Amino acid sequence: MEDIIFSDVLVIGSGVAGGIAALELADQGISVTIVTRKDNPDDGSTFWAQGGIVYQGQEDSPEALIEDVLLAGAGHSYPPAVRILAEQGPSLVKQLLIDKLQIPFDRDGQGELALAREGGHHIPRIIHVADATGKAIASTIFERLKHHPNINFLTGYTAVDLLTPAHHSTNRLDIYGPASCVGAYLLTPQGDGVIRCLAKKTILATGGVGQIFLRTTNPPGARGDGIAMAYRAGARVINAEFVQFHPTMFYHEYKKPFLISEALRGAGARLVHADGQPFMQKYNTEWKDLAPRDIVAASIHKEMLEHGLSNVFLDAYSYIPGQRIKDEFPTIYKQCMNNGIDITREPIPVVPAAHYFCGGIAVDEWGKTSIRNFYAVGEVSCTGVHGANRLASTSLLEGVTWGYRAAREIVKSLSDTELFPAERIPPWENMGTYPPDPALIHQDMGTIKHIMWNYVGLVRTHYRLQRAIRELRNLENEIERFYRVTRLTDSLIGLRNAVRTAIIVTTAAWENKRSMGCHLRE
Repeated sequence: MEDIIFSDVLVIGSGVAGGIAALELADQGISVTIVTRKDNPDDGSTFWAQGGIVYQGQEDSPEALIEDVLLAGAGHSYPPAVRILAEQGPSLVKQLLIDKLQIPFDRDGQGELALAREGGHHIPRIIHVADATGKAIASTIFERLKHHPNINFLTGYTAVDLLTPAHHSTNRLDIYGPASCVGAYLLTPQGDGVIRCLAKKTILATGGVGQIFLRTTNPPGARGDGIAMAYRAGARVINAEFVQFHPTMFYHEYKKPFLISEALRGAGARLVHADGQPFMQKYNTEWKDLAPRDIVAASIHKEMLEHGLSNVFLDAYSYIPGQRIKDEFPTIYKQCMNNGIDITREPIPVVPAAHYFCGGIAVDEWGKTSIRNFYAVGEVSCTGVHGANRLASTSLLEGVTWGYRAAREIVKSLSDTELFPAERIPPWENMGTYPPDPALIHQDMGTIKHIMWNYVGLVRTHYRLQRAIRELRNLENEIERFYRVTRLTDSLIGLRNAVRTAIIVTTAAWENKRSMGCHLRE
């Protein structure tokens, strides 16, 4: 196998943001190499998005959406980015998802798009495919990517590091040039080698960071790979302290957790104690159970601490007809039934869990980072839209909007960009000789998760963060030594990236002394 491949554009990640960007570029005749760790779409966060995507409600307007986004963002959202999302996002949903990809969004009795309301929205404006919207979008995009003639789809490959002349060029004078990205090193599916992919432009779309926490709604691949790689390359990372905790993850001491969509509360379900008494009215009299996620998650956390509880409950059956639950939330109904709970007759045990990374690689209105020819889109990026707390169902909308905008900007500028000379990027040499020890990797990953959950979780304190930084830095030193002498595997790469991402998040939380949105400091 050739140890080097060339492409006009390299896209790392195949969710909604990376997928939309790749398809738009390929449709313009541009050669695209897209890389994903798995050979199916379910490793990405897009696939697991249950609730839906912001569209346009009746008597809605960009100004009304802007108001809701800014309110949820706790005054920390970047207004120009929010305006782009509100003014262009809904029309791109129609153009790309409804018309082009023909995603089968739910319709009402009159054949119109069925609109739902979720936390933080003043009106119903969310469209969905039952409670598996992300699955419908991700699966459709994945199939289009696989069969597009201008796309080289590499499944099972893991990005090791971004290629930057300042770090990798054999001509040491390249260190004096502007910071730029010229592709990436990729670990092969068999783990028997690392290839170079040289590209004129590189788009990072690797998703979030939830797997650095003990409890998360994120899939296994959300290890912070993109954040760590971009950080090592010298890209600017901002707002990393803002990790949104979803209020309702299914809780069982011994069983696998899964997300309970906010749409269930949008349909009328209430957060209650074991005796069936609701409690959110104590914390937010206007929104109650549909308050922004930071408020709901913090309220649940407080109730659990005050009453010594392992969880609270979400009561759907007292407020929503049983047949409607089965019709509109079939995935949640089936998952709960598989765990012995009939949600048409009994409440769901829930706890907050790490859900969405509001920070990320700083990008402009076109997805451009602080490094030349390097873009970031989706959850790995930070456009500034989400500020200190994301408004429900805006993540897929942001992915569509900035995936499309990054592609359009690349189309305009690609002809002015040349491939970096291949002879100045050496083959990968850092292949350790020791076999990877899965026990060590599992133990170190577990240590990261417990440190982050206990010290950098829903509520942060001075001493918790201080201890987290100290322990994580010591652990990173051990992991780096391990990394240098051990044969590369996907899990080893993920471990190295996870500890670096954990330090980035913790340091940002330490430096921000004020409680803002989903960053809560006591």
